[in-house]
Amino acid sequence: MQSETFEVRNVKCAGCVKAIVDGIGSLPGVSGVTVSVEDGQVTVTSDGLTRTTIVAKLAELGYPETGG
Repeated sequence: MQSETFEVRNVKCAGCVKAIVDGIGSLPGVSGVTVSVEDGQVTVTSDGLTRTTIVAKLAELGYPETGG
């Protein structure tokens, strides 16, 4: 398992958190998702999921990555 943190835009409320947790959590290999509204960060724990896949899903959900 590996964890990676992503800086994202548009995370403002509990509804945003739920959308991200549900959306990213539905990807195969994801075992955990935590979201910090205050910091605009999403941390994903997965088994072999690529950064590109997670970034694409975040953008699809409306929370594009701001950093690298």
